[in-house]
Amino acid sequence: MAAAPPIPFEKVSAPEVEIVPVTALPPAQSNAFLDTIFNTYRTFQERREALGLSNPGKVDDISREVQRDVFLTNQTFSGLRADLNKSFSIFPLFQISHAFSTGSQLLSPYTFLALYGTDNILCQAQLDSDASFSARFNSRLTRRLIFKSSVQIQPASAMSPGGAQVSLEQDYTGDDFTASLKSINPSVLEGGLTGMFIGSYLQSITPRLSLGLEGVLQRPGGGMGPEAAISYAGRYRGDDWIASAQLHTQGGLQLSYWRKLIDKVETGVDVNLQFAGLGGGNAMMGGMRKEGTATLGAKYEFSRSIFRAQVDSQGKIGCLLEKVIAPPVRVTFAGEMDHVKNSAKLGLAVSIEASPEELMEQQERVSPASPPF
Repeated sequence: MAAAPPIPFEKVSAPEVEIVPVTALPPAQSNAFLDTIFNTYRTFQERREALGLSNPGKVDDISREVQRDVFLTNQTFSGLRADLNKSFSIFPLFQISHAFSTGSQLLSPYTFLALYGTDNILCQAQLDSDASFSARFNSRLTRRLIFKSSVQIQPASAMSPGGAQVSLEQDYTGDDFTASLKSINPSVLEGGLTGMFIGSYLQSITPRLSLGLEGVLQRPGGGMGPEAAISYAGRYRGDDWIASAQLHTQGGLQLSYWRKLIDKVETGVDVNLQFAGLGGGNAMMGGMRKEGTATLGAKYEFSRSIFRAQVDSQGKIGCLLEKVIAPPVRVTFAGEMDHVKNSAKLGLAVSIEASPEELMEQQERVSPASPPF
């Protein structure tokens, strides 16, 4: 049987395709206004980096060298006090403290405090024998952003009506500025947003000069209108001295000056003025006042002790002596005399560190955790 002949295929020619040249697109037209803004911003950033500016801290701490390091602020006390502290570890940081006091109207007879901290978290709680409770929780969300929260509960007593306070704060730390937003007792249960809100910003202008402002908005609730206040702050750092000023638009001026006389001697001056008529009767500023206070203080550091002394224009003289008797034992003496009120206060405290010897030796070799305070 013969094979069938192959079926012939018809040759199909491909259609001719016309190639159309693509013309060059016109260049995108730039926006002169936006270019000017971007160029100005880039130039500004380059100049900031060339200055080598550092972070100036917060507006709240603009006079920290005077108020916290030299003066007796939050350090003086009266009566007898004994503190027993024990550290269980240094990384993470874990400490507890028992405090006993007598002869003081401000300190509770017994206070228990516990603290836990890492490089990113701080937890602290305090409970007094009169049922007062306070706690705070700080968290470092990023390298620059820190969230802080605190709560205080005070029961009613013969000397205090009692109450509770909640505080929320966010701090953003830039290379050459710090921005902070704080709210105290915020609430939306009274038909709107109530509470106190504080916003601040401090910027380094030069390696020595920092300028900032702080705004306060208070909405008490109960149908009352909001109250607002603003203040301007400045800080100048010399070679061995620091001057700061804070002007309140409601009628207040605070000036501080800190100087390091020698390696172990520091001194500070603070002047606080309140002007009549500028407050306008604002309840936030306490109404119209006309008063002024000047305070002079000094701090001496010795090999095993620290001595602080201060005197103000209202007739008060105070001193505080901290002395290390032995590495685990520290004794503190506080005294204050008010010539105008013809009164005097004395305080004596003994603090004992009951940590084991292995942990104390470890503290000398290993850096402890630095929680976000």
